[in-house]
Amino acid sequence: MNALPEVIAVLPAAGIGKRMQTDCPKQYLTIGQKTILEYAVDPLLHHPRIKQIIVVIDLQDDRFQSLALAHHAKIQVVYGGEQRADSVMAGLQQAEQYINQSSWVLVHDAARPCLHPEDLDKLLAVTEHSKIGGILATPVRDTMKRGGVSTAVINQTLERQQLWHALTPQIFPFALLKDCLSGGIEKGIEITDEASALEYYGYQPLLIKGRSDNIKITYPEDLALAEFYLTRRND
Repeated sequence: MNALPEVIAVLPAAGIGKRMQTDCPKQYLTIGQKTILEYAVDPLLHHPRIKQIIVVIDLQDDRFQSLALAHHAKIQVVYGGEQRADSVMAGLQQAEQYINQSSWVLVHDAARPCLHPEDLDKLLAVTEHSKIGGILATPVRDTMKRGGVSTAVINQTLERQQLWHALTPQIFPFALLKDCLSGGIEKGIEITDEASALEYYGYQPLLIKGRSDNIKITYPEDLALAEFYLTRRND
């Protein structure tokens, strides 16, 4: 039996979280005694298949070094760019020293504190049968509307049966993601997540159904919801 390919994780954590209405970047907000970033890193840190974790922070970040994560042997830190894609690329460039030809890279939002270990296992299993990779996602439940360009009016009701909420982590072969991401940045395309860079070049990553409690901290009310989920993790 062939050994499973090793995985490097990249966490872009250079954002400032304008929509959170706080001076503290959302990844450094706390639930209990831990920051959102620490919760996001934790399941990756304890998974045996993840060899190294690259945390990408802002050049002006003065908070990361105060965390225990900053001194963990499995974690490296680098500085990111203006856009998410630039930060992920900085993480990939740092990760090159740890990879081999069969390496995969997993990208996870620093503001997603509720990743369940079972979902992480499901996503990592993609490396055993895919050459493209995949993402965690949840099927859309609600009726979806397309609004107007400049006014809050309904232009269209969308068919939701084929719509999914894209989550993270997302996992891809290292070389494939690096090539697609660098090409997308050079061409100036809109890269909303890592999968979109692959899609631009005609690849079709897998959709791996994940848990709906894998929320991203974006608005102030999300913090209370994340705390609710985390305190009931064993339910």
